[in-house]
Amino acid sequence: MFDFSTAPLIEDPPHIELLQWLARGSLKQNLLRAIRLWVWLHSLYGDEQDRVSLPDPFTYKHWRDTFFSATHPKGEFAPHLHEGNCACAKTTAQWLFYPKTGLLEPEWRRSLQQHDAIPDADLDELLQQRLFAVTRRTLFADLQILTNLGWLKVADKQYYRVENFPSRPSTRELEPVSNRLGVYDLGFLNPNLEAIAQNLSQPIQNVQRFYLEVDYIISQTQNQVEKWLDEFRNLWEQPTIPPIRLTYTSAKYGAVECIVYPVCIYYVQRAVYLCGFGKTSTNKGEWYNYRLDKIQKITPLDWNDAKLPKMLQQRRTTLPTPDYIRSQMHQAWGFDFYLPSKLMLLRFDRTFYESYLKGTSRHATFKPITYQWGLQLIREQVIPAKHRGTLLKILQNRLSDDAYYTVIYRDGDPNVGLRLRAWRPKVEVLLPWELRQEITKEVEAESYFYQN
Repeated sequence: MFDFSTAPLIEDPPHIELLQWLARGSLKQNLLRAIRLWVWLHSLYGDEQDRVSLPDPFTYKHWRDTFFSATHPKGEFAPHLHEGNCACAKTTAQWLFYPKTGLLEPEWRRSLQQHDAIPDADLDELLQQRLFAVTRRTLFADLQILTNLGWLKVADKQYYRVENFPSRPSTRELEPVSNRLGVYDLGFLNPNLEAIAQNLSQPIQNVQRFYLEVDYIISQTQNQVEKWLDEFRNLWEQPTIPPIRLTYTSAKYGAVECIVYPVCIYYVQRAVYLCGFGKTSTNKGEWYNYRLDKIQKITPLDWNDAKLPKMLQQRRTTLPTPDYIRSQMHQAWGFDFYLPSKLMLLRFDRTFYESYLKGTSRHATFKPITYQWGLQLIREQVIPAKHRGTLLKILQNRLSDDAYYTVIYRDGDPNVGLRLRAWRPKVEVLLPWELRQEITKEVEAESYFYQN
């Protein structure tokens, strides 16, 4: 029997760090679920006012019949508004902003929007939604998440409350950074990898069973990279994030100075990058990805500095957010999201495709097409007629049962080029014509080294 006289009570208010941890991914996308899980926890472990009376162990039916009113629908569908006193009638705002939580709506909204750029209109709509007007399946999924996070144990479809709560973000100002990092949200990882990390990141019976090994080319300059990461953390914690002057060593342009607004950090393939908006090392466009180990110096600037590029001065009140970068990366394959996008047509050897590509997840724009559709794409592309005729003849000599794909990619992105090289010789680039010619020259040069 769970003993509340000795077990700790949960008193955590729904601050953003806790909700982010409960979201197990993007808080912007999973905000209502995170808030609902917070209510779940108070219904299971809260004080006498919040806690529902449950046996130990309990079933979903026990919780449902106690948490909701007697007239609450028991079917599979989301409940209609049947009774004003039922818990399913309360809006998200009503759960969040009442005296006991101590939350003031303007401050909470401001904190959330500093974390995730949610438009006011969208947030208004979310706050007016009935938080528990969801299906039975959704509530069962909530129970599974709480079990995965360590708040419940399950056996024979019955749930047991725990006496030792899992580590979680508490009041951020009172918690050391070193403690926060071990329990903070893992939503910045690939979603599938996030689930693995959430389940296996902690030792099992004092044995670490999960390891993550990645290619990371930074070694001798690792201390410098960590220094820059600390610098960016300090900048982003300021009430007004300043623009910065970077002294940067570019592989193409040598030592350059760039004035940018620091947006976010990405680890991609083998190194860590700053996504910066402003004057770039190329003087072309407004964006650039700066490898942290190539940064020589960072100097914070004032927003009134006359040296600021005009683009930064004009965007001071509407500065870009990480969400913009993520949306751009979703639209085309490649990390250099500021490069122009193009259509690529690929042919994969059928055996290679079946063994290594089928059932895998690539980019969102990576789509299978038919052989006939591939022929039609070549006919429709704006390329010289002689090249179009050449490509049609080439494709007509290929096997129609090979695997054909289209993808929207960032033209000139080095990571795309590396992936295409890794697939050789089992992949053929048919479109665009210019990329095909680049690869042709590269393969010819490479083959020279292997000739007797």
